[in-house]
Amino acid sequence: MSTITTTPATTTTARRFNVGRWVTWTLFAIVLLLAPKVFTSNLSISMLAQMGIAIIACLSYNMLLGQGGMLSFGHAVYTGLGSYMAIHALLRVSEGALSLPVSLVPLVGGLAGLFFALLFGYVTTKKAGTTFAMITLGFGELVFAMSLMFSEFFGGEAGVTADRMVGDPVFGITYGPGVQVYYLIAVYTFVSVALMFAFTRTPLGRILNAVRDNPERVEFIGYNTQMVRYFAFIIAGFFAGISGGLAAIQFEIVTAEVVGPIRSGGYLLFTFLGGATFFFGPIIGGVLMVLAFVLFSELTRAWLLYLGLIFLFMVMYAPGGIASLIMMNMRVAAYGRLRELAGSYIVLTLASLLMLAGAGALIEMIYHLQLSTAMGDSVKFLGLTLHTREALSWIGGLVVLLVGWGVFEGARRGFMRRWSVIQTDIENDIKRRENA
Repeated sequence: MSTITTTPATTTTARRFNVGRWVTWTLFAIVLLLAPKVFTSNLSISMLAQMGIAIIACLSYNMLLGQGGMLSFGHAVYTGLGSYMAIHALLRVSEGALSLPVSLVPLVGGLAGLFFALLFGYVTTKKAGTTFAMITLGFGELVFAMSLMFSEFFGGEAGVTADRMVGDPVFGITYGPGVQVYYLIAVYTFVSVALMFAFTRTPLGRILNAVRDNPERVEFIGYNTQMVRYFAFIIAGFFAGISGGLAAIQFEIVTAEVVGPIRSGGYLLFTFLGGATFFFGPIIGGVLMVLAFVLFSELTRAWLLYLGLIFLFMVMYAPGGIASLIMMNMRVAAYGRLRELAGSYIVLTLASLLMLAGAGALIEMIYHLQLSTAMGDSVKFLGLTLHTREALSWIGGLVVLLVGWGVFEGARRGFMRRWSVIQTDIENDIKRRENA
C-alpha cells in the first residue's frame, strides 16, 4: 500500500513569511513616523520632506538605470513636468475651477509624468545604450528650452507660484505647517517605495533585469525588448511625476530649473553614489542629495567641485556605490571575518580625511583668490587661517594631500590583499557546505 506524504500548510506559510523583510519595512515606517519628533526645527523638517521627495525621484530613476540598464540624461523632464502640472492644479483649486483635495495633487503630477513618459518614451526606448542616452539628453534640452520660451504655462524665469492652503481643511489639516506637509510626503514616500519594490518582484521587473543583462537572449525567447523598456519607462515616469507633485506642494513654486540638465545630472550622480545595483542604494542617494544641496552648499562655494571629486573617487574605488560597500561587508561580517579588516578601515578612513583636508585647503585658497580677493588674502578652513599670498600655506596643503594619498594607497593595497584572502576562504567554505 502506497504512502502519500503531505507537506504541512504551516511549513509553506513559514517559508513565504519573510521576517527580515517585515522588520525592515516596519523600521522604515517607524523612521518616517518619528523623524520629525527627533529633528524638530523648521529646517530639519523641511530637509526631511525634501529627502522623501528625492528618494522617490532617485528610485524612479533607478528603475531605468539600475534595473533596466538605461542611462538617462533627461529624467528631470518627468519630475519637472509633474511639478508644473501639480502647481497648475493647485491654482485651479484656488480659483474654484477644480474640486480636488490637496492630498491628491501629487497624483496629478504622477499622471502627468506617466503621460509624458508615454509620449516621449515610445521614441526614446526604440534604441538602447548610448543612443538611448543621447535621445534622453535631447528631450531634456528641448523641454528646458521650451520652459523659457512658453511663459504662459511655464511662467518664464520667475516660474509659477501657488498656495497649498486651499480648499476646506480635512480633520483640521490645512498643510500650512511644515510638519503636516512632511507627513503627507512621508505617506507618499512609503507607498511609492513599497510599490517600486513590489515592481522588482513582478515578471515585468524580472524580465527588465534580463533585458539589461542580455537583450539578445530575451529576444530569442520571444519578448519584445523595446516594449519591456517602454513599460518600465512609463512606470518610472509615473513615480517621477509623483515626486514632482510633492515638490510643488513643498515649495509652492516651480521654476525652469526643475526640468533643467543640472537636476537630471543630480539624479544620475546621487543614484550612482548611493548604489544603482541595489534597491536601497537610491534611498541613500536621495538622502545624500538633500544633504549636499541644502547643507554642503551653505558651507562652501566650491561644493560642486567637492562633489565631483567624491564622485570621481567613488568611480575609481567603489563603482558599486555605498550600497555595494555595505552589502559586501555584511557578507564578510556574516562569516565572522570583519574584525580582521577593522584596522585597515580605520587607516583608510583617516587617510581619506587627510587627503580631503589637503585638497580642501588648496581648493578654498583657489576659490578665495578667484572670488574673494577684496576680503583680504586670508581664508578660514577647519579652524586654521590660510594665507593665499604665502607659499607656506600652498606647500602645506599640497604636502597634506600627498601624504594622505600615499598612506591611502599603501593601506588600500594591504587591504585588497586581506580582502582577497577572506573572499577566497568564504568561497571555499561555501563549496564545502554544498558538497557536505
